[in-house]
Amino acid sequence: MTQNTPETPVPYDQDALGTEKNLAADEASFTRDEKKDLAPPYAQDAFGDEEFAEVKYKTLRWWQCGLLMVAETVSLGVLSLPAAVAGLGFVPAVIILIALGLFATYTGFVIGQFKMRYPHVTNMADAGEVLAGKWGGEIMGVAQMLFFVFVMASHLLTFTVAMNTITNHGTCSIVFGIVGMVVSFILCLPRTLEKMSWLSLVSFISILTAVIVCMVGVGVIKPGTKVEAVVETNLYHGFTAVTNIVFAFCGHAAFFGLAAELKDPRDFPKGLCLLQGIDISLYLIAAVVIYRYGGADVASPALGSAGPIVGKVAYGIALPTILIAGVIYGHVASKYVYIRIFRGTDRMHKRDFVAVGSWVAIALSLWILAWIIASAIPVFSHLLSLITALFASWFTYGLSGIFWLYMNKGLWFSSPRKIALTMVNFLAIAVGATLCGLGLWVSGKALHDNPSSASFSCANNA
Repeated sequence: MTQNTPETPVPYDQDALGTEKNLAADEASFTRDEKKDLAPPYAQDAFGDEEFAEVKYKTLRWWQCGLLMVAETVSLGVLSLPAAVAGLGFVPAVIILIALGLFATYTGFVIGQFKMRYPHVTNMADAGEVLAGKWGGEIMGVAQMLFFVFVMASHLLTFTVAMNTITNHGTCSIVFGIVGMVVSFILCLPRTLEKMSWLSLVSFISILTAVIVCMVGVGVIKPGTKVEAVVETNLYHGFTAVTNIVFAFCGHAAFFGLAAELKDPRDFPKGLCLLQGIDISLYLIAAVVIYRYGGADVASPALGSAGPIVGKVAYGIALPTILIAGVIYGHVASKYVYIRIFRGTDRMHKRDFVAVGSWVAIALSLWILAWIIASAIPVFSHLLSLITALFASWFTYGLSGIFWLYMNKGLWFSSPRKIALTMVNFLAIAVGATLCGLGLWVSGKALHDNPSSASFSCANNA
C-alpha cells in the first residue's frame, strides 16, 4: 500500500524545480500588459474596434481612397492652370508644374509614413500633437479648420460664378451661394467616406468631361493671340501664377483623414499614386492645350475662355465636381470636430439622435461659415492666393519635411541615403516657408489693390 506524502508548498520566489524566478522581469511584464490593456482603443487606432459597430468607418479600398483624393484635389486647381501658364510662359510653367507635382507626390508619401508610424493620427491636429504636444495639436487644429473652411468657401464661390455664367446672371449672386451651400450640406450628411467615394467618381467624370469640352471649344474658337515660351513678368504677377499651381496640389491636408478610413492603411501609397498620376497628367494636358489656343489672355477659371455657349455647357458639366470637391473637404472638416467631441466614446459608432443630430449640426455650421466667407471675398483669384499662402504651402510641402525629420531624429546623417533625404526634407520646409511668405505678400497686395470688391453683393461675379 503506497503512502501518500503531503505536497511541500513551493516558495513564492521559486518554481516547482526550486529554480528562482525573475520576479522583477515578471512584474515589469505584468505592468506592461496592464498598461496595454488600460490604453484606450483610440490611442492605437482612430476608430477602435468596429466588429460590432453600427457605423463602420474603416471600409475604404485603396482605389476608393485614390478617387476621393482625385476629387478633392483636381476639381478647383485645373481651372486656374492655363492662366498660370500665361503668367509664367510655357517653358517655366511646365517645369514648375512637373517639379511641384513630383515634390507633392513625395510629401504625400511622407504623410503616409507618418500615419503608419502613429496609427492614432486622424488629422493634422493629431499630427501636431505628436510633434509639439497639446499646444501643437491645438494650433494645427485651428489652422486645419481654417484651411478646410476657406476651401469650402472657394468652391461655393466658384459655384456662384458657374451659375451666373449659365443663367446670364439670372438672379442675385447671394441666392446662388445659398443654393450651393444647401446642396453641399445635404451631400455632406453621410458619416463615412466609403459612401462619399461614389460621389468622387461622379466628380472625376464631371471635371474630365468639362475639361475636354473646354479644350475642344477653345481649340475651335482659337481666341488666343500668341503663345510665348518665356514671358517678361515681375515678382508679383509671376508668383501669383505659382500660387495657382501650388493650389492645384493642395489636397494633402485631408490625407490623414482619408488614410484613417482605409481597410488597410498600408494601401495609402497606391491611392496616392492614382491621384498623382491622374492630376499631373490632366494638369499638363489641360494647361498646355488651353494655353496653346487660349493665348495670353486666357481666363481664370479656364472654362470662361471657350466662348459663351461652350463655356455655359462646360460650366454645367463641371457643376458636380465644383460641389463635390468642396463637399469632401466639408466632410473631413466635420469629421475632425465630431471626433474631437466623441472620441473614445460609443457615440462614434451610434446612429441615435445625439450622434446623428450632432453630425448634422456640425456640418450645417461649417457650411454656413463657408458661405459667409465666400460672400465676403467674392474674387476668385485673390481668394485662391490667400488660401495657398496661408495654408497649402505648409500642408502640402513644409509640414511633410518636419514630419520626416521628426520620425528620423538622430538618423539624419547616418548614411548617404539619409543625408540625401535630410536635404530633400529641409528643402520641403524651405519651399513651404517661401511659398507662405511671398504668397502672403502677393495676396495682400492684390486685396489692397482691389478694395472695391463687393461683399454680400447681388452683382454678377462671372
